[in-house]
Amino acid sequence: VQLQASGGGLVQAGGSLRLSCAASGSTFSISIMGWFRQAPGKEREFVAAILWSGSRTYYADSVKGRFTISRDNAKNTGYLQMSNLKPEDTAVYYCAAGTDYTSFYTIESTDRYDSWGQGTLVTVSS
Repeated sequence: VQLQASGGGLVQAGGSLRLSCAASGSTFSISIMGWFRQAPGKEREFVAAILWSGSRTYYADSVKGRFTISRDNAKNTGYLQMSNLKPEDTAVYYCAAGTDYTSFYTIESTDRYDSWGQGTLVTVSS
């Protein structure tokens, strides 16, 4: 599976952005799609995830109520709608796809995911 993330940019605090993640290749094998982010000098952290064959979603506490993850299976594309953005949301955002339905790694673990997009920068100014 190959992933292409897009939609990042510069936005003022309180604003919104929508990130997209287009999947190609063996998309039939995707079991879960997630979004992670990495701020300068910090480790990559989980943001949100969605089961590819259902509608169950998962969010980090820091974004719950502000971010919404969704997917369009017909377009093989996942989305992350970000609202009420804060300066602390500034980071490179990565989409990732997992193919193992029986993985024992948690949803929040980077080890759960086999494929990663190239990252898209989101900068939130105060």
